[in-house]
This record gives sequence, structure tokens and C-alpha cells, in this order.
Amino acid sequence: MKAEIDAHLGYDRYEISEKSTDNSRNGYSKRTVKSELGNVELNMPRDRKGEFEPQIIPKHKRNITGLDEKVLSLYAKGMTTTDIKEQIKELYDVEISAETVSNITGRIMPLVTEWQNRPLEKTYSFIFMDAIHYKVREDKQIVIKAAYVVLGVNMDGEKEVLGIWIGANESSKFWLSVLNDLKNRGMEKALIFCVDGLKGFKEAINAVYPFAKIQKCIVHQIRASIKYIPYKDKKAFVADLKKIYGAVNEEAATNELIALKEKWGSKYPNAVSSWEDNWDDLITFFAFPDFIRKIMYTTNVIESLNSQFRKITKNKKIFPTDDSLLKILYLATEKVAKKWTRKYPNWDLVINQLKILFAEILEKSA
Repeated sequence: MKAEIDAHLGYDRYEISEKSTDNSRNGYSKRTVKSELGNVELNMPRDRKGEFEPQIIPKHKRNITGLDEKVLSLYAKGMTTTDIKEQIKELYDVEISAETVSNITGRIMPLVTEWQNRPLEKTYSFIFMDAIHYKVREDKQIVIKAAYVVLGVNMDGEKEVLGIWIGANESSKFWLSVLNDLKNRGMEKALIFCVDGLKGFKEAINAVYPFAKIQKCIVHQIRASIKYIPYKDKKAFVADLKKIYGAVNEEAATNELIALKEKWGSKYPNAVSSWEDNWDDLITFFAFPDFIRKIMYTTNVIESLNSQFRKITKNKKIFPTDDSLLKILYLATEKVAKKWTRKYPNWDLVINQLKILFAEILEKSA
């Protein structure tokens, strides 16, 4: 409001030399307003002519509820409770405790629970699964927890985060419970799963969605294999890998894998064998046209979401509880999802191909 009266009068309080009006400040009037924090007494700036009309808290307004929305907005941007406390003090000259901030953010947990248990659509075209790890305080110890994230693309080409689960460090057993939760919430069919190279992932998916296709992320596979390669050979090795996943079809890709083994197998056997061991799940995308391959060959779409999570949570080194972590990831998800307004390119072509390729599955009852 001080900034508002500066703008109204055309000069700052201590810069009278710039004054070009016969109006001036006339102290303050006391006003008590109602907020989520109880009654708060404010000093309302006045001008001599009585022309000043504050916009933040208009004259005669006695209720400024909505401060909790400001707190949630700051929390969703990754600010700590202490930072929010200081920010509210600077913005509104209102003293609130870090505990009050925590209580306000705690009010969204029923919304989080409702979101996490909401019914899902019966069929999803693509399912992307990944986990991101955080430090959480538990039983007076700091442990590493995994936030299991599932992103689905429905049959209309719209992206949707289907849920976030906080659990022990990433395991196929926990992923199995996540998949069962999705099934119980109404997701009867999923056509294509795009996942990383976690051991046991395929078995977990097959146990719940036996007719789905599984594509292991090519980008994850590249990272897993080049960790065996020293810097001097890395560029050449990656160039040869590109010939494999960039091949026109499965046969050509197999020939390139054979060439890779002949060239590098004796020197870096672990790097080559990592492709051979996962080959069946790395070549799934070759059965599809190029515009579908581009969607399914990597989990970049969910890694992009995780990068937004990291950006928002970077100031929070340790979370006090699982719920505190889930709250901020939920708020971040809501924020990111607002930007998902476009379908995938060529979606009409994509869905027509999928309906033909998965006709038998789509016609089956759950």
C-alpha cells in the first residue's frame, strides 16, 4: 500500500523535490481486518485530499482471507517455511510462524489424497514410469526415499500424471503395488509402457498388464553402457550406438549390434553385453512407424517432469515427512499440468495406428 500511495501521488515519500501535486501524505489510519491468521491490525496510508483508494485492501474491506493461497503459491515454488514466513512479513507486514505456514500447507493433504485416489480412464495409449529420489527424515534418521511417478497419455493424446507414491528406494516390488493401484482405480488397459532399465520392471508390468508392449528407454540404455567407456573412445562408441537405435528396422539394428560387438566387444565387453542382455525390450519400437517411435523410445517426457520437480525442491535438502514431500510434488504437478495444452503431433495418425496394431487387446474385456 505504501507503493500504491507513492504511485498515486507521483513521488516517493523522501523525494519531495519530485513532487508535482498539491496533495500529500497524511499519516495512517488503523484498521483491523480478518484473515486466516485471525484479526490483524494494519496501518492504512492516507492522503490529505482523501483521494487515495488502495487496491490491495480496498477501503471498508474487513476481510483479507486468501493469504493462505499466497502461502501455498510460495510453497509450490519451492520456498521453505522459514522463507515464506519472511516473505509474508515483507509483503504484508504480518507476523506468522513457520509452524503456521506448515499448518496452512497441511490443509491441502485431503486434496492430495482425493487426487491420488481419483478414478482413471479405462485405457491409456502410453504409460511412462520413473522414480526420483529425496532425503526424508524417518524415525529420527535421514533415509533416501523414492517418489514413484506415473505419467499417462490417454486415447485423446492428453498427458496426465496418474499418481505419485512415496516409498522405499526404487524396487520392482513397489512398482508392482503401484501398477495394482492403477488397475484398482480403473485403468484396465495400457498399450505401451516406457520404462528405464530397473531389474524386474518387465515382470511387474506383465503381472498386471500382460498384453502391453514394453519399451526400455534408449537414453537410459545409452547412459548405462557408456559408463564403461573411457573418454577417449566415448564419442566414437556413441556414434556407433546411434546406428543401432537409428536403424530403419529391427533387422538393420541387429546387424549394427553385430558390427558394434565386432568392433568394441573385446575391448569393452560389459558395454556391449548390456545391449545384448536387454535387446528384446530395446527393439520394441521398431514395430511401429516413425511418429510413434518418437514418442516411445525414451522416457524424456517424464524426465522433463522430474527436472521441474528438482527445480522446485532444490532448496529443500531434507523433507521432515513423506507427506511434506508429497505435498510439494502435488503442487508442482498442478502447476506443470496447466502447461500441457497440446496433444502430441500427428495424433490422429498415432491413434489410428494404435487401434489397428492393438485391435485384439482393445476389443477384449478387462
